[in-house]
Parts: sequence; C-alpha cells; structure tokens
Amino acid sequence: MAFYISMNWEHGTMDEKTAELRDIFMDVADGETVTESQTEQRGSLLRDESVNDRLADVIDRMRGQFEFETALATAELCTIVTEFYDGESDDAIATVLKVPRNLVFDARMDLHLVREEDTGDIDASELRARLDADESVGAIAADLDASPGAVERALCAVRAQNRSKRVSQRFRTEFEEILTDSDIAVHLTADVQDDGLDEATEGLEVDVEF
Repeated sequence: MAFYISMNWEHGTMDEKTAELRDIFMDVADGETVTESQTEQRGSLLRDESVNDRLADVIDRMRGQFEFETALATAELCTIVTEFYDGESDDAIATVLKVPRNLVFDARMDLHLVREEDTGDIDASELRARLDADESVGAIAADLDASPGAVERALCAVRAQNRSKRVSQRFRTEFEEILTDSDIAVHLTADVQDDGLDEATEGLEVDVEF
C-alpha cells in the first residue's frame, strides 16, 4: 500500500505549509512516496545493528566470566535475549532459531534469563539448601516426590539465579537497559514524525490515494 501527496509545487504555488510538509516527507521517505514497508521500519530500531552489537558485547563479557553450556552463536543468543524480553516462550524462540526447545532453555540459563516457572512446583530455597549439601538429583527427587527431570531443570534455574546474584544481576540489568533505551528511541522517533506531520498538515488540503 502506498500513498501519494499532491502538493502543486510545479507552478511555483507552493506555500510555506506545503514546503514544510514536503521537507518532512522527503526526510522520512527519501523521496515523494511513503510506503508501508517504510512505516514498518519505525520499529526496526529495536532490532538494528547497534542494539545487537551492544547485546553481543554483554554476551561476550559473560562468556569471559562464566562457562557457557551451549555452543550457539552470539547472534543466536542475541535473538534469545530479545525474544525473551518480548515475552516469547521457549517453543516460539526454538521455532525462530530452528533449534531444539531444550537448547533454548540451556541458553537462557547461560544468559541468566530465568523465569519463575522454571523451578515448577519445587521450592527454590529448598533446592539451594540441597545444592549446598551436594545431594544427588535422585535423592532430591525422592525426598521431594518429584521427577528427576523436573528436579534437574529446577536445579539448573537455581544455579543460574545464583550466578546472576553473584554479580548483582549485572548482565540482566544491562540487557534490560539496552532494550529499554532502544524501545524509547523507537517511540520517540515515531512521536516526532507524527507530531511533525500533524503540525505541517494542519489546515492543508492533502490528496491521498490508497
């Protein structure tokens, strides 16, 4: 879908409002036509290279401090971070990356991205005490009447939480700051463009074709 603005600047009749409108549209569209794809690009700042570069820098520093279980590329880990903060499930992220769901879980643990439901119905404080006592998964499962698989998953989450707490959740905070800054930039860009167009078109007749 494209729309075109008829402005009558061919015969020297372009008034101040029309000139302002033309300048804004030329800046936004780099031409005289604004297309739907260009409108969609307003949100692309959230996923642009600068954001991924900043996320990659944090991930590389995490690798330098902690041993990662997964061998996913940094770009894939950046995707996991952004999708996680977009509220996507492990299944949805696995579909995007075309990897097994359990690999996404392991990567989240490497990145300290723990969800409340990762420990299931097992009490996290109980698991921490068991970890300190160096009890086996089988013994913990038997005592808590839980499956070994559920206990192992919950233990992975508790270990990730412990690692995050040792660094005062610094890496999670950095992820959130990067994505929050970018999200604010997207909204500010959209607001500035909208406000500028509204002001420029006030009282001006514009022919729109869809």
